[in-house]
Amino acid sequence: MAYEDRLEPLSFAVRPRVVLKYTGQLGLALAALTLVPLGVAAGYEDWPMAWRLALVVTLLTVAGVPLGRLRSPRTIQTNEALVVTALVFLVAPLAMSWPMAATGIPYLDALFEAVSGVTTTGLTTLASVAERPPAFLFTRAWMQWYGGLGFVVLSLALLIGPGVAARRLANISGEGEDLIGNTRGHARRVLTVYLAFTVAGIALLWALGLAPFAAVVHTLAAVSTGGYSSFDGSLAGLGVSTQWAVTLLSLAGAVALSTWYRAARGGPAALADDLQLRALLLAALAVTVVLALFMLRSGQSWSEVVRHAPLLALSAQTTTGFASLDVGALDPAARLTLAGSMLVGGGVGSTAGGFKILRLLILLRLLQILLNRTRLVEHAVVEYRLGETRIEPEEGLRALLVVVLYIGVVALSWLPFAAAGYDPLNALFEVVSATATVGLSTGITALELDPWLKGVLCLDMLLGRLEVLALLVVLYPRTWFGRRND
Repeated sequence: MAYEDRLEPLSFAVRPRVVLKYTGQLGLALAALTLVPLGVAAGYEDWPMAWRLALVVTLLTVAGVPLGRLRSPRTIQTNEALVVTALVFLVAPLAMSWPMAATGIPYLDALFEAVSGVTTTGLTTLASVAERPPAFLFTRAWMQWYGGLGFVVLSLALLIGPGVAARRLANISGEGEDLIGNTRGHARRVLTVYLAFTVAGIALLWALGLAPFAAVVHTLAAVSTGGYSSFDGSLAGLGVSTQWAVTLLSLAGAVALSTWYRAARGGPAALADDLQLRALLLAALAVTVVLALFMLRSGQSWSEVVRHAPLLALSAQTTTGFASLDVGALDPAARLTLAGSMLVGGGVGSTAGGFKILRLLILLRLLQILLNRTRLVEHAVVEYRLGETRIEPEEGLRALLVVVLYIGVVALSWLPFAAAGYDPLNALFEVVSATATVGLSTGITALELDPWLKGVLCLDMLLGRLEVLALLVVLYPRTWFGRRND
């Protein structure tokens, strides 16, 4: 009997009732969140967008209320939690793209903006955003804000009650890595930290001279490491102090939110002890130095390098995507350096994208152990630790799988762009930016980009935000067909 056949009695397909119940509850969260841009659209008297948003709220509520009342299961399977999470990140851009198309842009580009928003990517096909209505610009940034925190975490904090299902959804969303107390309490604490950074960021940017609307948009996009700007040049036209304020907000979002909660309770020592934060800062410093050397070699002045290299390095490492200069004008080595930084990304449990710096640390530690074993006696037992934390073999395997999947997605997505005749390095940069949910662009992403290549980038953004596996589970036939655990 094959190994898969022996596992079959222990395998269960997803239960439609369970998927519908929690998708409905998360849909209600989306409906509540959509009330905010609806209010902004009404306030700016943008009635074409406002009535479409109102209809979206109505439809989500009408569908979500009866689904949310379905009988709760005793437990929720891992495949069910993955499917629910993936479906919500598919439903949200589909629902929001129609209101965004009210501004006169083609529907496909409205869908691209919505996918880029909810996945906290920040890529845009629009040649100019400064001329777009305020309600449109706010909606993009707002989608990044709640996409960065995650529908699951918001729902755990606001709608879904405690229990096994909540814990399973928390783990799938990446917020179960470091639970403090019960799941719902943890979600609320994370939301509190997120709101605190948001309020403080708006006040800081306003105090530094940004108009209130621009302060709100840039704060929402910074703390979510999203990168949508209300200016055509991103951060290029802002003063140095404002650029750094936005960048530091992005850095705060790229650190696990639970780390900030511990620091608020235990003092700065919690930050100093955080391995991911130290690795993130070290990586950003290394990228800054390498990037500065390449910029100097290409003829840029010391003043330009000192101003732009740290900002670009932090933008790439935190996967925020704000830019203070034209990335496409950098030399090939600098672009390749940024691409590598983007692919790694920020910390687990943060709003950042990429395959996460913790997974890189785990793989580097595994490599070190394998090298050390070559000089040990045959039967020596080596404990797998990262800092003071013991790493289980399954965790190392999972980290390796995620990294391999990310690289595989990038490679497969790069081929269509190369086949279409785009510069290979620029094409690689673009698909890495989409997959790592960054938003920096060499100029390939534009209105005139072939529709099917826009589709490739949309798929990359979704795969990157869901860390590939969740979307693969949705597409896997055995997820839907087979024996059910009823």
